[in-house]
Amino acid sequence: MPDVTPSLLTDRYEFTMLASFVADGTVDHPAVFEAFARRLPEGRRYGVLAGLGRLLPMVEAFRPDPDEVDWLLAEGVVDEATADYLREFRFAGDVDGYREGDLYFPGSPVLTVSGTLGECVVLETLVLSVLNHDSAIASAAARMAVAAGDRPMMEMGSRRTHEGAAVAAARAAYVAGFASTSNLAAGRLHGVPTVGTAAHAFTLAHTSEREAFESQVASQGVGTTLLVDTYDTEQGIRTAVEVAGTELGAIRIDSGDLAETSAAARALLDDLGATSTRVVVTSDLDEYVMTALADAPIDAYGVGTRVVTGSGHPTASMVYKLVAVADSPDGPLRGVAKKSHDKVSVASRKTAWRAYDADGVLRREWFRTDDVVPADAVAAQVPAIRAGRVVHDPDLEEVRRHCLAAVASLPAPARAVAAGPPYLTVVRDADDVPDVTTDHAHPATEGDPA
Repeated sequence: MPDVTPSLLTDRYEFTMLASFVADGTVDHPAVFEAFARRLPEGRRYGVLAGLGRLLPMVEAFRPDPDEVDWLLAEGVVDEATADYLREFRFAGDVDGYREGDLYFPGSPVLTVSGTLGECVVLETLVLSVLNHDSAIASAAARMAVAAGDRPMMEMGSRRTHEGAAVAAARAAYVAGFASTSNLAAGRLHGVPTVGTAAHAFTLAHTSEREAFESQVASQGVGTTLLVDTYDTEQGIRTAVEVAGTELGAIRIDSGDLAETSAAARALLDDLGATSTRVVVTSDLDEYVMTALADAPIDAYGVGTRVVTGSGHPTASMVYKLVAVADSPDGPLRGVAKKSHDKVSVASRKTAWRAYDADGVLRREWFRTDDVVPADAVAAQVPAIRAGRVVHDPDLEEVRRHCLAAVASLPAPARAVAAGPPYLTVVRDADDVPDVTTDHAHPATEGDPA
């Protein structure tokens, strides 16, 4: 993990913009930024927000230490006046957001940051790096959880991604329905249950498969999981039962036609009397493969590459945009919006609302830019930070329960693995009063990559 404060987990242009705001005197003008996704990855019907629990403490701690300020100055990133500003910097604004584990759709204002222009603009890269990564993982993991049904899934993708990302990915996958992870740091830091027994190297390191199994059972007990496909799967199963007995916890299969092999494995285990021994499969699983394996006699899945890479979608495509700014330190906010082709944003701070039917199924989500509280609507956002301090800090189990309930609030067709358009697109309430200042574009929103 990087040995820097959260303030340097950012792009240079955040601080060069800050320097300009310090120079032109606008740094203390009130402002509002919002994070949202204009679209979902192709074929996805919903997204799952993750990473808020990691992000909020980093926002609270977003303050460069003196050595980092000196480095920024020496590198020419900031000038003396901006260095002085940073030496006294502490985020003192407010953050509102969708709860972690909640659903989001195109246009959902998942995070609203309010404060001064200077303290809000520097958070852009950090907000997006956390929310984009973790939400991509959670969105893929939620689909896999639906496909897996009652079969538990183990996250085991650490070797397929950056060592820091592996920890965040394990956390996000657990939020979205995975039962455990192979990553010990995720267990230590976030309390995610950890699992794991042995790899093929363990078997190859012994003079025979039998010797390897005997060693593992002696160390871990008969409840362990034995990897049976290093040489010949059928013989591996026979040897596993001979060594551990019919109370063997599980076998793992990591190759071949998993539907055919798992069926043969189940039949052989039953013939050998190991009727309670579970069948665990791994090997490039994702929601599509698990859907195809729904009728196979499989008890659990181990998923690696396809979950830590977001099942082929490495980003949730969220952006962080200025939507309102004041023209003086104590002036009123005016809405601002980006008008670039295919990158349009909607001016002014938004409040997001949801409606559910009598069965608890989500039927509508919309936003308003005024102060009206719609009747019979549920607010989508909760206060997360007030005056720079975190006020929303649910534990991971609460976040996980919320996620499972949120996904369950979708109608069955929207939860299906089959590709389709987003279940909802979030738009302005028809009764909302349109902004009259949306033609103003603030310089801070121009020329950026998103």
